[in-house]
Amino acid sequence: RVNGCYEALSGGSTSEGFEDFTGGVTEWFDLRRPPADLYQIILKALERGSLLGCSIDITSAFDMEAVTFKKLVKGHAYSVTGAKQIQYRGQALELIRMRNPWGEVEWTGAWSDGSAEWHAVEPALRQQLMVKMEDGEFWMSFRDFLREFTRLEICNLTPDALQSRKFRKWNTRLYDGTWRRGSTAGGCRNYPGTHRGAAPVPPGPAPPLSLLCPLFPATFWINPQFKIQLEEVDDARDEDGGREPGCSFLLALMQKHRRRERRYGKDMETIGFAVYEYVGKSGVHLKREFFLANASRARSEQFINLREVSTRFRLPPGEYIVVPSTFEPNKEGDFVLRVFSEKKAGTEEMDDKTQATLPDEKVLSESEIDENFKQLFKQLAGP
Repeated sequence: RVNGCYEALSGGSTSEGFEDFTGGVTEWFDLRRPPADLYQIILKALERGSLLGCSIDITSAFDMEAVTFKKLVKGHAYSVTGAKQIQYRGQALELIRMRNPWGEVEWTGAWSDGSAEWHAVEPALRQQLMVKMEDGEFWMSFRDFLREFTRLEICNLTPDALQSRKFRKWNTRLYDGTWRRGSTAGGCRNYPGTHRGAAPVPPGPAPPLSLLCPLFPATFWINPQFKIQLEEVDDARDEDGGREPGCSFLLALMQKHRRRERRYGKDMETIGFAVYEYVGKSGVHLKREFFLANASRARSEQFINLREVSTRFRLPPGEYIVVPSTFEPNKEGDFVLRVFSEKKAGTEEMDDKTQATLPDEKVLSESEIDENFKQLFKQLAGP
C-alpha cells in the first residue's frame, strides 16, 4: 500500500526488485554488444553472491510473454543461478544455468534437460549438473544465451567492480534532488528538441549523445549540480595492469515515486548525467557560460527510461561537477544521486545561497498597539 495500490507493484524491471530488497547497485549489459569478458564477470558475480537476471526484449505488446519455438518466454524475467566451464568433445565449453520463476516452461534446445549433449559429458559431472525434473531450471550454452537473450542485469551487493579481485570498503554519499519545470528541469546538454525541423525523439533509450545535434540548450545549466572532490588515488593492484593512477567512483542516479504516479498517467523519464572537471569557488551553482566553454569529462553510458542509471568511472584526482538530468527539458520528477568512492571524497551540492537583509523589527509597547487590533486578536484567538 505504500505506493497507493497493489497495481503499482505490477511489472517493472528485474533490477528494481533486486535493489529494493538489497540496497545494492545494478549494472546491466546489452547482450547484443557484450564485453569480451562477460562470462568471467558472470562467474565473479555468482561467486560474490550478486543477483543476476536476464530477459528477451519485446518489440510490441503482442510479444509480452510469448513463448518461442524452443520454449523461452519473451518479456519475462529469468534468473541466472549458475555457470560452469566443462570439457566437451575435447574442447572447453561455457555453460550457464537459468531459471524460469514460473517453475515450468523450460528451454528445449542444446543442453536442456535430457538433451543428447549430456551423453558426451563425464558421468560424474553429468550427474552433478544435469537437472531432470520440470522445475523451471535448465542449462544452455553461453553462446546460445548470447543469441537468445538481449539483456543481463547484475545487482552487486557492494559497488566493487566485478573484474576486481578484492573487496573494498567504499565511502557512500546520498543526495535527494528535484527537477521542476522552469526552475531545475533543464534537460540534457545535447537535447535537440523538435524545433528547426528536427524529428521527435523515439520512445525507449535515447540516441547516444555523440550522434545528437550539437545544439546547446540554454536551460542545461539550471539542472541540479553536485561537486565531487577526488583526492586519493586507488591502491595499487595486480589487475590495474600498469594503468595511470586514478580515483575510482560509481554514480547511481535513481528517479523516485514513478510507480505511485502511474495513476496519473506518468511513466519513467529518460535520465542520465554528465561529469565536468571544475576548479573554482565552492558551493556556487555554475552558469551557462561554463558549460558553453567546457566539454564533459565523463557521462552515463546512455540516457534511458529506467528507474536507475549507474556508471563506474576512474578519473585523475581533482574536482568534478555531476549534472543529473532528464533527456528532455521541463520534465518534472524527484531523484536520488548515490556517490560511491573507493577513497574518501568530498562531496557537496552546488547551489547559490539564498539570503535577505531585513530591517530590525520594532518592539511596540502595550500602549502603542491599536485597540481594534487587540479586540480582533482576542476574537480570533479565543479565551
